[in-house]
Amino acid sequence: MPNYENRYISNLTKDTYALILAGGRGSRLHELTDWRAKPAVYFGGKFRLIDFPLSNCINSGIRRVGIATQYKSHSLIRHVNRAWGHFKRELGDSVEILPASQRCGDGWYCGTADAVFQNMDIIRDELPKYVMILSGDHVYRMDYGALIAKHAETGADMTVCCIETNLEEAANTFGVMTVDSDKRVIRFDEKPAIPSSIPGKPELCLASMGNYVFNTEFLFEQLRKDAERKGSGRDFGHDIIPAIIEQHNVFAFPFTNPSSTEQAYWRDVGSLDSFWQANMELVSPEPKLDLYDESWPIWTYQEQLAPAKFIFNDDNRRGVAVDSTISGGCIISGAHVRKSLLFSRVHAHSHSIIEESVILPQVDIGQYSKIKRAIIDRGCKIPDNLSIGYDKQQDIANGFRISAKGIVLVTPSMLTALAEKKALQDKTNKDLELA
Repeated sequence: MPNYENRYISNLTKDTYALILAGGRGSRLHELTDWRAKPAVYFGGKFRLIDFPLSNCINSGIRRVGIATQYKSHSLIRHVNRAWGHFKRELGDSVEILPASQRCGDGWYCGTADAVFQNMDIIRDELPKYVMILSGDHVYRMDYGALIAKHAETGADMTVCCIETNLEEAANTFGVMTVDSDKRVIRFDEKPAIPSSIPGKPELCLASMGNYVFNTEFLFEQLRKDAERKGSGRDFGHDIIPAIIEQHNVFAFPFTNPSSTEQAYWRDVGSLDSFWQANMELVSPEPKLDLYDESWPIWTYQEQLAPAKFIFNDDNRRGVAVDSTISGGCIISGAHVRKSLLFSRVHAHSHSIIEESVILPQVDIGQYSKIKRAIIDRGCKIPDNLSIGYDKQQDIANGFRISAKGIVLVTPSMLTALAEKKALQDKTNKDLELA
């Protein structure tokens, strides 16, 4: 016999349309997002950030999903088409890309609320009872069914999904909520310098995850009002939420583990340091994010590649990887890899050393090269004998970016500039010898 509670939730999710906001630039990731939108950034050895909210939707039973794109979206669109293009609208399933197309005027999306406003006609055609707005660039696993059920049970007009985080981390970074004993939002501050704390937990605050559930008609009404409001930034955090909390039912939904009241895993990998740290957490023996859990898979597209290969077993040249994650198509050729995460088609040549690093796809690492605490972007060709992450001043001189916590970012353009600089220096030295 069907479980009544599950059937109740499945009916709610079927009546929900999810819109993933995937147009963000991710400027704090610097050169990692020079040629890709933040939701298209690689993560975890084989995934893109967009795969997490998409997988959460499908696993939760939400089968109608729109993806609003804008900034440098080519690689994102290509990935979504390959990984998620098999859904059939005639069967009630759809994952559709909604590029910024000036549907409501001459402007592009100028805020999160505006991105939804400009796609209202598409949402209306789906006739959903609820609309769920999701950020496209966070790493977590969540059953949205519980969120939507709570929204319906409380009679909320809007529900804001939130996490408990420390005040220092939230300051100038997250929207922060103040709630009453029923978790009704009574105040909302967007990226405050001094966040308000949770009663009884002075070191913590309630931070918005950027995930919202709305009653559809209420959402449309508020978006129309905001579009007519002079001076509005057209943003949910800055404008919509502060404007509605006094006269409407806005509730907070803390994101916790289903089996406990503890904070569930959630990461905003919006900076180089947080991106590196979140990837490094995955190579630990028991990571907080278990990507091997088949009960809640993260779906993606990956090329069909040969298995990872480790070659040479000589005393002075041995292909080894320990406490690491190595993806398909990699060749560890007499190299040593420790506490690192390698994406597909990485070739580490003899006598090279890789430690505590994230290596994106199609990277070639030359002989006797050494890499430590670094992020190496896709397509880099590391020359022989180059050291990265061992000498900060030398890394700066080589044109690499150093994060606040000392993580080194290397991109193909940086290596090209370094090669040109070296060639020029060699020519200058040769000319001096001939003079």
